[in-house]
Amino acid sequence: MDGFALLTITILAVFLGFEVVSKVSSTLHTPLMSEANAIHGIILLGAVMVAGQAEDALAIVLSIVAVVLATINVVGGFVVTDRMLVMFSAKPRRTGASA
Repeated sequence: MDGFALLTITILAVFLGFEVVSKVSSTLHTPLMSEANAIHGIILLGAVMVAGQAEDALAIVLSIVAVVLATINVVGGFVVTDRMLVMFSAKPRRTGASA
């Protein structure tokens, strides 16, 4: 594929992804984040495999950048999921006499 076709596919995927995610209700967001983290983990493994197969300097640099960005994406996804789960968890009740 030429560069223009790849750029067109990327732009369409960004718009489609934005539209799909913006229509999701907040109660479904946490399970979708968990699934997205699993997908990003697979992307991270793919980036590591590409980095291991790289031979020239440009491919090595780009693959290392891809590994770093994918790692940040996975860790950030888990942090966001953890924060959302804390928001939805039941708050402990206070026991004792009220004055």
